[in-house]
Amino acid sequence: MLTLKPDECRVLGVLIEKALTTPQQYPLSLNALTVGCNQKNCRLPVTDFDEERVFDAVESLRAKGLVREAMLSGSRVAKFRHVAREVLEVETPALVVLAELLLRGPQTAGELRGNASRMHPIESLEALQGVLATLVQRDPPMVRELPGGHARRFAQLLCPDLHPLDERVVHAPASASSPLASGNRAAPAAGPDVSARLDALEREVAKLRDALQRIAIDTGTPINL
Repeated sequence: MLTLKPDECRVLGVLIEKALTTPQQYPLSLNALTVGCNQKNCRLPVTDFDEERVFDAVESLRAKGLVREAMLSGSRVAKFRHVAREVLEVETPALVVLAELLLRGPQTAGELRGNASRMHPIESLEALQGVLATLVQRDPPMVRELPGGHARRFAQLLCPDLHPLDERVVHAPASASSPLASGNRAAPAAGPDVSARLDALEREVAKLRDALQRIAIDTGTPINL
């Protein structure tokens, strides 16, 4: 099975994301890729990579066949694109789910549907569950369901130690001590009442995401959630 290092995960996740959310700016230069790795929204943890570190990850991904340099006429700057769909042999819905898990860590099905839909539409929770089932049943699997916890959560297996797997995690600013240069620590477990309220809030957020997605489709205006 293909395995990735933490820095490779962030770079690959960004390439997949930007190819779908900002196609007019894709393929990405090293500078744009570094900015994408370090952006503060849609990332857990937030990182502070420099271009040298990003370039090393790009070169490693190129050696694994997941990234290629794009030869663009008239461009003086090297740009890079991913070929993860072909190498991993997955369809676009599965690809964006993997990207979300690489960029933000373990999530519930509802969270994944809302977050991944900013890259590619996932019509329903049932459709998302079908995508997860496909990834879980691969040989070897690319995703697994985490045991325990109040809500069913899923994690990617391309780099199993990429994110903490605790039910509730506080994502601290980046430091050099963890795989993605982050200082993550577990928060106290939530009680039953708090968990129920969080589940209700999650359902409300999913409804709001659906409404915003419909507005975006109707108006032709991109909305980055």
